[in-house]
Amino acid sequence: MTLSRLSLLLLCCFAWSAARAEDIQSPNKQLTLSVNVQADGVPTYSLSYKGRPVLKTSKLGLDLKGTTSLTSGFSQTAAERRTADESWQPVWGEVKTIRNHYNELAVTLTQTATKRVMRVRFRLFDDGLGFRYEFPRQPELAYFVVKEERTQFALNGDQKAFWLPGDYDTQEYSTVTSNLSEVRGKMKAATTPNASQTPFSATGLQTPLMLKSKDGLYINIHEAALIDYSAMHLELDDKNFVLESHLTPDALGDKGYLQTPCQSPWRTVIVSDKAADILESKLVLNLNEPTKFKDTSWIKPVKYVGVWWEMITGKSTWSYTNQENIKLDSIDYKTVKPNGTHAANTAHVKEYIDFASKHGFDAVLVEGWNTGWEDWFGKHKDYVFDFVTPYPDYDVQELQRYAASKNVRMMMHHETSGSARNYERHLDTAFQFMNKYGYTSVKTGYVGDVLPRGEHHYSQWLINHYNYVLTKAAEHKIMVNGHEAVRPTGLSRTYPNLIGNEAARGTEYEAFGGNNADHTTILPFTRLIGGPMDYTPGIFETKVSKLNPSNTSFVHSTLARQLALYVTLYSPLQMAADLPEHYNQHLDAFQFIKDVAVDWDDTHVLEAEPGDYVTIARKAKGKSSWFIGSSCDEQGRTSTIKLDFLEPGKKYVATIYADGKDAHYEKNPQAYAIRKLNVTRKSKLAQYCAPGGGYAISVMEAK
Repeated sequence: MTLSRLSLLLLCCFAWSAARAEDIQSPNKQLTLSVNVQADGVPTYSLSYKGRPVLKTSKLGLDLKGTTSLTSGFSQTAAERRTADESWQPVWGEVKTIRNHYNELAVTLTQTATKRVMRVRFRLFDDGLGFRYEFPRQPELAYFVVKEERTQFALNGDQKAFWLPGDYDTQEYSTVTSNLSEVRGKMKAATTPNASQTPFSATGLQTPLMLKSKDGLYINIHEAALIDYSAMHLELDDKNFVLESHLTPDALGDKGYLQTPCQSPWRTVIVSDKAADILESKLVLNLNEPTKFKDTSWIKPVKYVGVWWEMITGKSTWSYTNQENIKLDSIDYKTVKPNGTHAANTAHVKEYIDFASKHGFDAVLVEGWNTGWEDWFGKHKDYVFDFVTPYPDYDVQELQRYAASKNVRMMMHHETSGSARNYERHLDTAFQFMNKYGYTSVKTGYVGDVLPRGEHHYSQWLINHYNYVLTKAAEHKIMVNGHEAVRPTGLSRTYPNLIGNEAARGTEYEAFGGNNADHTTILPFTRLIGGPMDYTPGIFETKVSKLNPSNTSFVHSTLARQLALYVTLYSPLQMAADLPEHYNQHLDAFQFIKDVAVDWDDTHVLEAEPGDYVTIARKAKGKSSWFIGSSCDEQGRTSTIKLDFLEPGKKYVATIYADGKDAHYEKNPQAYAIRKLNVTRKSKLAQYCAPGGGYAISVMEAK
C-alpha cells in the first residue's frame, strides 16, 4: 500500500470516528435522538417524532471569554446510557403522582487542542427531550466566563409561533401569533412600553416558545432547573429558521461566571401531534431535583383576597401621603398630611378580613401597608423600603389579632422597586417580622430597573438572588409568590415554597389598556409550561371606569370566563382579585370561586388549541369533586366534551356557569347563566362559549 493510500485510509477512518452518531429512542419509541460529532469536531444533535423531523442537525457548545471556546475541535471519548423509571409525589400540583420515565445518553467530549472535557447529557422522555452541558472538575478548566451559549434548535422550516419579544427585564408583553418569517416585521409593534425593559434584537424571542409546524407538530422550547446561570432567550435566524440560545448578560456584558464542577440548566423540547399533550407534560418538573426540604408540612396552597385591584385601577393609592422626595431615615409620617386615598388602613383591611372569613378564604393580601411608597418607582433608590415599618394608619398587631380571630391569615407584601441589594440587606429582619406576626407567605415584587445598576432581571446575579430568597424564606417556613422575577423553570419541585410567580402579563394589564381576548388561551402553552402563575383572576366588574372614571380600560373577558381561569390557569395560589362589593352583586357566580379547589389529584386536558381554546378538568385533592374550565378567543365557539374521566358507577351533579346567549367580552360581559344537570361518566356536554368567553363547571358526587 502506498503512503498516499494509507494516509487517505487513516483520514477516512478518522472522519468516520469523528462523525459517528449515537442514537437513542424514547421509552415509547416515538421520539428518536441522534447525537453526532462532525468532521471539524463540532458536536450536533437532531430529533424526530414518529419519523417526522422536529429539529434538524443543530450545533452545541459555548463561546468563552478570553480563551478557546467550547464549540469545535471535539472528539467523542465516551458515551453512557441508562434508563430511569420512577414515580414521585409533588407537595402540591396538578396530579397526585408524576412518572419520571426516560432513556438517557451522556456523551463525553474532549477538545483535542486544550484537553478540556465537556459532557452533554440527554434525557429522552415520551413527551420530549431535555439536555444540558456538564463540566467536570479538571485542571484545564477551573474558572471560566461564558461569552455566549451556542445551543441551536434548527427547525424544519417556517412555523407558526406564539412569541414575546426577547427582553432582559420583562415578560409582560402581549403574545404575538405569526409565522417565524414575520417576526422581524412585527417586532417593533410588539415591543410595547414597560416599567423596565431591555429588548436585544429584531428577532430575539423569549421562552417558553410555542410552535406549530406545517405538518401539525406542536413544539415547545424552554429550560429547566435555572440555577447559578442566566436565563435563556432565543435568537432567530429567520432565513434558515434556526433558533440559537441567547443568554442574559450582566452589567459588564458577560453571560455567566462558572467554576467546575458545574452544569448548565436543561434545555427542553416538548413535542407531540396533539396540543393537549403539551399541557399535560411534566418534563420540565421531572428535570428538576427532588425537594431539598425534609419537612414540607408548612407549605399549603392558598386561596386569597386582597387590597390590590383598587390601587391597580386608580381608585385608591399605595402611598399614605402625596408628598414626594421621601427619605425613610428622616421622615416622621405622623407629622405629614394623609392623602385620604390610602387603601391599606386598619378599618378598610378589616372589611377584607370579614369578607374572607365569611366566604372561607385562607388569606388576605395587603399592599401599600409599609412606609416608602410616595417615591418608590423610577428614582433608582437603593434604600427604598425597610419592609417592617407600617404607615400610621396601619396597625400590624391589631390586624393580626383580628385576622386570627376570624381564622384568616395575613399575606405579606414586599415590593423591592428592583433594589434587590437592599432587599437582601433587610431579608432576615423582614422574615423575622413575618414570623413574629404570623405571616406564612409573601408576595415579592421587582418593578423597575434593577439595583445594582446595570444588572438585569434575568442575569445570573438576579437568578441567584431569587433562589437565595427562596432558601432564606424556607428557613423561616415562608412561602414565596414572586412578581417581576424570572419566568419559572420547574424549580417548584426543588423549592416547593415557591408557590407562585407572575412573570407574564397578568390581570393588572386589564386596567392598563387590556389583554388580548386570546391571551388566556395561549398562556397555558407558554408561560405556564415552567410553573404556576399568580394571574389574579376573578374580575366581575369588567369596566374599570366604575372604579376610576378617568380609566377607560376594560377586562377583555366575560364574567363566566373569569371563573374558568381558576381551572385553566393552574396555580396553588389563587386570588379572588375583585372588590368584595362586586362579588356581593353576583354571589351566585361567586359560589364557583368559593368551591373551586387549589390543589389537585388529577388533571385531564379535554380539548386545546393554542390561541383558540383550552378546556381542562381537574379532580380536587382528596375529594371526589371535579372542576372544569374552558376559555376561548374572540371568535367564540361551541365546546363539546366527554365526562369519561368520572368514576364508573357514580352519579354526579354538574353546576354549569356559562356565558349568556347574548354575552360578549366587549358588549355584554356580565351576561351569564347557571344551571344544574345530573351526569355520569357516560355523559357528553355541548356548551356555547361567547366571544372572549368560556364556562366553568363544578361536578359534585350526588348525595
